[in-house]
Amino acid sequence: MKQLPVFIITVLFFFSFSSRINAAEIYTTDKLITVDLGKQTLFAWDGGKVLKKIYISAGLPLAPTVKGSFKIYWKVPKQDMKGGSKAYGKYNYKDVPHIMYFYQGYAIHGAYWHNRFGRPASHGCVNVPVSDAAWLYEWAPRGTRVEIF
Repeated sequence: MKQLPVFIITVLFFFSFSSRINAAEIYTTDKLITVDLGKQTLFAWDGGKVLKKIYISAGLPLAPTVKGSFKIYWKVPKQDMKGGSKAYGKYNYKDVPHIMYFYQGYAIHGAYWHNRFGRPASHGCVNVPVSDAAWLYEWAPRGTRVEIF
């Protein structure tokens, strides 16, 4: 029982002093994609200005989208995706369009199977409406910086 207060204090200390990044702190004149998980919004930047604001669906609470600084390392025009979790079940989507991998199996991609943009709905990827995903895919080359916070 005495360990519980120590645990709570440790957690509060960590979250009080952990680094929190926001879009106002990020600046570059290069192409940049920022994903604000709290607002479920993606911003495409170029020359320090926002070119496009897109409502997205990032990971659900038990399958969160990874946070951090990344770069698009692989682009695939269309690919089948399957996987799942105990919490949310399995998925198997055919011909997922405009996939841009930024960390391990995490990607920004089009989602034709739902219309819940603006709130979490994925197993960790950043789901984008298909027309916006097509624009992003053409606009962002491999190596484009991705900041998720």
